[in-house]
Amino acid sequence: MFSDRQTEIIQTTIKLIADKGIQGFTIKNLSKKIGFSEPAIYRHFNGKTEILKTILNQFTEMANFLSEMMEKSDMKAIEKIEFMFSNMVDIFTETPSVISIIFSEDIFKNDEKLKKIIIEILNKNEQTVENIIKQGQKSGEIRTDIDEKDMALMTMGALRLMTKRWVLNNQNFNLKNKGEKLILSIQKLISKN
Repeated sequence: MFSDRQTEIIQTTIKLIADKGIQGFTIKNLSKKIGFSEPAIYRHFNGKTEILKTILNQFTEMANFLSEMMEKSDMKAIEKIEFMFSNMVDIFTETPSVISIIFSEDIFKNDEKLKKIIIEILNKNEQTVENIIKQGQKSGEIRTDIDEKDMALMTMGALRLMTKRWVLNNQNFNLKNKGEKLILSIQKLISKN
């Protein structure tokens, strides 16, 4: 559990990265944006890497929770995919700055610890979708002429492209509406019927 101050630092960091990119994320810039001294930040975190690791660990927990939830759910495979993607779109719509972290794995390529966490998150989410698709293939709900790994990659890639386009275009379209249309298209592509 985080203190109120740690939570404030984490949230401000996400906003700072969304506004200025990873290059603009310095303890000095964070200090200015949050309104207290650099030493005060260091009382709560050892430095930038620890702050980023904390943020990424929250995404790991989210991915694990979602995976367990989907595994235990008695929804049909198509419903599970719709649920997952709808929830992701809701999170991105409510907190667009999250996209700057979750879909910016390039910013972590020079730090092996952070890169490892990003890879774990990506792999967990992809594995969750693969498992759902595999379940749907076994139940006859999802087509079997395309490998589940390829279908998972296409669906995850479509979500990523849509959200990145939304961010790069200064959120000039309704992400929720586009997300609903994308989910329907994905359903048509992967459904057996």
